[in-house]
Amino acid sequence: MRYKYWYCLVLFLLIGRINAQGPPITADKPIMLGGGSFTTKTLVEIRNTERGTFTYIPVMLHFLPTSNSLVALHLPYLGYDFDNGSDGSGLADIKIMGKYQFLRKDGTGKTFRMVAKTLQTLPTGEELDIVDISTGKYAGYFGIVAGYESLKYGISNEVGYNWMPNGTLDELRYKLGFGLPLLKPQYPNKQLNLYFEYTNSWFTSRDWYQLLYAQGIQYARKNITFDLAVQVPLVNDVDNGRKLNYSIFLGTRYTF
Repeated sequence: MRYKYWYCLVLFLLIGRINAQGPPITADKPIMLGGGSFTTKTLVEIRNTERGTFTYIPVMLHFLPTSNSLVALHLPYLGYDFDNGSDGSGLADIKIMGKYQFLRKDGTGKTFRMVAKTLQTLPTGEELDIVDISTGKYAGYFGIVAGYESLKYGISNEVGYNWMPNGTLDELRYKLGFGLPLLKPQYPNKQLNLYFEYTNSWFTSRDWYQLLYAQGIQYARKNITFDLAVQVPLVNDVDNGRKLNYSIFLGTRYTF
């Protein structure tokens, strides 16, 4: 299983360049780049739970046909190591995302935007029952993302429902994130940003509830950006043996 960490490092370095501040780390925001732009990025998650440790490495390809629309393909690799002794690696659930920005209000040094979002999860991974990573079952997520961003701070909200018709992981989801820049805007680009992000998940079929908090930091220097976040549970009302201990996120992206 050691080679999966080398794969993670190589992928992280290959696409580690960017020409602007990235989005929130575990949340989302409705700010879009110009039409015709293309982004490759990754957000590696090392998730430690009572069941074992899972390393999720997605290659994410995002394209903006217009300035208010986005389509994306997420191709994920998964390495898993269960505490019962079983381990392995391979393809996780592939995801296809679409966004459409339907509201935009700009002011001096600030903007408010809203987008409709869908995320279609294809059952390409093993049936490991790893939430949002490898379930081996189709799921369709439909939500709304709203965000306000200024030179002083940013706020993002997302609410949506993840529907799994042939499984038991239907989820009502609400995310809230705050971004705080620590440096004044400058050129060439140099940024240091803090992120404070909350994820509420109600798994309606299983009667589970989780409230997760992620503390993140983002560094941007000219065209290079790196993300780091640690996520821990504040409320962990799920079955014994299934609780999250923590997750570590490493992210980067390149836009052209």
